[in-house]
Amino acid sequence: MNITRIYNDEYGKSHFGEITIPLKDGGPIGLLSEKFDADKIIFRETPADYDFKWHTAPARQFLFIIKGRAEFTVSNGEQREFGAGDVLLLEDTEGQGHCSKALNNEVRHSIFVTLPDETIF
Repeated sequence: MNITRIYNDEYGKSHFGEITIPLKDGGPIGLLSEKFDADKIIFRETPADYDFKWHTAPARQFLFIIKGRAEFTVSNGEQREFGAGDVLLLEDTEGQGHCSKALNNEVRHSIFVTLPDETIF
């Protein structure tokens, strides 16, 4: 399973990347990853006019978008859109950070799952 990540380099600039979570045969229920430790879970509703300029992620965390669409911008100006069903790994906890804004004048529902520092993918 491929997941987009936003991370910062040694100069504090943010970038898009990708991680692959390996999946194994789980029998009749489908493919499963190994179990990963998680810290906290946060439910969030973001307003339709949300437009948050440069900011870092407050913690290393997964973002699961449940409803709505958002555009994320990293340091080099690259922009990507994500919507319901997308998962991002936010790791840019230092440096310039990223921008995020609502699209299509829609409220966004999302879930954040913070990760312990020792969780490695």
